[in-house]
Amino acid sequence: MKLLSPKEIVDYASKSAIEKGSYGTTKTLILSFLAGAYIAMGGLLSVLFGYGFPGAAAENPALVKMLMGAAFPIGLILVVLAGGELFTGNCAYFIPNTMSGRQPWKTALKNWGLVWSGNFTGALFVAVFLVYIPHIFHYEPWHSAIFKVAELKTSNTFVVTFFKGVGANWLVCLAMWLGMSAKDTMGKIAGIWWPVMTFVAIGYEHCITNMFFIPMAMLEGADISVYDLMIKNLIPATLGNIVGGAIFVGGFYWFVYEKLHKK
Repeated sequence: MKLLSPKEIVDYASKSAIEKGSYGTTKTLILSFLAGAYIAMGGLLSVLFGYGFPGAAAENPALVKMLMGAAFPIGLILVVLAGGELFTGNCAYFIPNTMSGRQPWKTALKNWGLVWSGNFTGALFVAVFLVYIPHIFHYEPWHSAIFKVAELKTSNTFVVTFFKGVGANWLVCLAMWLGMSAKDTMGKIAGIWWPVMTFVAIGYEHCITNMFFIPMAMLEGADISVYDLMIKNLIPATLGNIVGGAIFVGGFYWFVYEKLHKK
């Protein structure tokens, strides 16, 4: 199985960013809606798996984390293989080009804004029409589980959530990087699965995932306000995700394989 080298991955990401930057608004929003929905589906499966064995989990605290981590990557796998625009991944994709002057920052920022909005819409669609209305979480142990997940995510300080966001997107963008490195389906799945499983099991904060988890709990009746959703989670998580993807993946690999390479 031939793999792209780290330098070739940066080149591949740069070409992908050029293509993404050429998309019209409608195409970007549709693809970002799909990506948000796919990530929400991964979140749905992770809760069903992770909290579906309460007796076993009581004796094995790591079991919930392990099962959630094992199930969640299906969302990113669908984004990469089926196609979709994911805000957190795009935080890294555009950096090599913007830093080298091949694309203006306004192109990246426009894409990030559209994709973040589209991802939110897709995640909410799944929460309302594929989970809440069909009563997927109306029953125990999942009803209590979604409350627990959302309350935990809105209970941290701004700084804690920010740094959890950095960790999440460092790993998510590495998953995208590894997915790009392989040319066959199974290689892409394997590359994506491990970093995503890791961030979920650790408990880092991924803003697109939280666009599903927290509104889902609010629909089910959790005592969480829109202020809690935005100020206590989505804003700091989004900022942390930008830093994790743009600096620790897109930025560092651009610096090593383009900036230093030219010296």
